[in-house]
Amino acid sequence: MKAAVIFDLAQGPVYADFDQPEAGDNQQLIRVKASAISHVVKGRASGKHYSFDGVLPFIAGVDGVGYTPEGQRIWFAFPPSPWGSMAEFAPVPLSHCVALADGLDDAAAAAMANPGMSAWAALVNRAGFQAGETVLVNGATGSAGQLAVQLARYLGAKKVIATGRNASVLASLGADETILLTGDEKTLYQAFSEQAAAQIDVVIDYLWGNVAEPLLKALAKHTPGTKPVRYVQVGSQAGQDITLPGAVLRSSPILLMGSGIGSLALPELVEATGKMLNAAVAGKFTIAHKTVPLSEVAQAWPLDDSKNRTVFLLP
Repeated sequence: MKAAVIFDLAQGPVYADFDQPEAGDNQQLIRVKASAISHVVKGRASGKHYSFDGVLPFIAGVDGVGYTPEGQRIWFAFPPSPWGSMAEFAPVPLSHCVALADGLDDAAAAAMANPGMSAWAALVNRAGFQAGETVLVNGATGSAGQLAVQLARYLGAKKVIATGRNASVLASLGADETILLTGDEKTLYQAFSEQAAAQIDVVIDYLWGNVAEPLLKALAKHTPGTKPVRYVQVGSQAGQDITLPGAVLRSSPILLMGSGIGSLALPELVEATGKMLNAAVAGKFTIAHKTVPLSEVAQAWPLDDSKNRTVFLLP
């Protein structure tokens, strides 16, 4: 079969032949129709994501949209190594498949699934978000952040605060408050402090790095009372590491946690994605994406922009 195959971690995937898999116990063979690039997919393709198992060659992609042997349209995730979702066929555990409702086409569902998974899992599974709470989405101008804003609003947030570096995208999100992240650390600290003083219940952080540092310090200093702020670390677009004085956590009711593969079991992530995709129809969620034939994977891969997801289509 044809697939996007990683032979060399430094070169990215190429369109090549790969042995067609057979379904094992408690698996079904999915005929793939659409699969999107995501940060996880790119990280695994370069060998830099913590979930990469070191096996070469392997097929790129962790999730997609396809059809079961019985003809049911599904979203699926996490084919076992060395198989991936960017291929004509993928062997997928039965528990990693979710039926897709009408209302989302293949490409939109594939584009939305991974960032929507991260947003739903962080908000609901990890933070335990409740309607009426205030949510700050740190890094809201990327596709995952934009979905997190839509999800928070759909789930009943009282107030949504969005941060990012792109002023025009921030203005288009419909958030109650926005913070432009182009200022220096002192300016950001002041902006975060003003919002913290009015009570932030949940932070979904896609940035980390030098943006998280003033945010955490502002939360520690200005959060009123003792109601915990649930801070969920999801991505590291601003940097992998931070400097965090221990006093920040000792002196404040901050619950700091992560959300991703490992902090949640795979069945939980699959379930979260299914709920998000169903909500996407009712909530009319949108995500910017473009479609490319899988045969053009080598040319399209380096051009991918996470603000406009690349979705590979198969016949």
